[in-house]
Amino acid sequence: MKLAQKKKLLQNRRWRIRKKVNGTAERPRLVVKFTNKHIHAQCINDVEHKTLVSSSTLKKGEKIEKSCSNIEGATALGTELADKALAANINTVVFDRAGRRYHGCVKAFADAAREAGLQF
Repeated sequence: MKLAQKKKLLQNRRWRIRKKVNGTAERPRLVVKFTNKHIHAQCINDVEHKTLVSSSTLKKGEKIEKSCSNIEGATALGTELADKALAANINTVVFDRAGRRYHGCVKAFADAAREAGLQF
C-alpha cells in the first residue's frame, strides 16, 4: 500500500512539473531519470516529440562493477551529455528533474552539465 502511494505521489510531481516545463527546438527539455542501478538523460524537443541527444550509464558491451547511480556517476553523465549536446549545437536547455528533489545526484548532474557548458 505504501509503495503504491509513493509511486502515485511521484507521478503527480512529474505531471505538475511537466505542465510548466516544455522543450522546443531552440531550447530542448533536459530530463534526467534515476533508477537504482543506472541514470538516463535525454534532451527532448516536445514540439516535434523527438529525442535530440541521449546518454546513459548503461553502456552496451561495458561491464559495470559498481553502482553508477551515485554522485560520481551523475557527474560523469552530466559532463558526457553536455559534450554531446554542444556537439549537436544545443547550448541552452530547460531542466526537468522528473519529480525528484534538487539535491544529491540531481544537483551533481546539473552542476556538471553547467560546468561543461550547457546553460539552464
